[in-house]
Amino acid sequence: MTYWLFKSEPSTWGWDDQLAKGEAGEEWDGVRNYQARNFMREMKLGDKGFFYHSQKERAIVGLVEVCAEAHPDSTTDDPRWECVDIKALRPVATPVTLDQIKSDPRLQDMVLVKNSRLSVQPVSEAEWTVICALAGVAP
Repeated sequence: MTYWLFKSEPSTWGWDDQLAKGEAGEEWDGVRNYQARNFMREMKLGDKGFFYHSQKERAIVGLVEVCAEAHPDSTTDDPRWECVDIKALRPVATPVTLDQIKSDPRLQDMVLVKNSRLSVQPVSEAEWTVICALAGVAP
């Protein structure tokens, strides 16, 4: 299994919006960065991810799962852009902030620390385990 982090501005698409989509999930659409798109092309059904609120909150607030592999993004006619669908699994018991992540030496190489602007990014298995522990959820 591979792990990921999906960033969203809560004013545009927040954790509550994702939860409301239930088992069907929702397209992770609107991504217009080639590196993020390429990461989505690598995703497989069942891959897990963190749902991260950007802007003011800057924290991991939930766990998600890829429920549809890469397909054309319905928000554009441009065939270069693809997306996956994700569904909410559960909220974290304790949100894990960007400041916590940056101050934890076990997470110093995390993409979120080195390239916090990338909206879709990989998370290593070790990082996944550490953050799940900080968040109070089982990996």
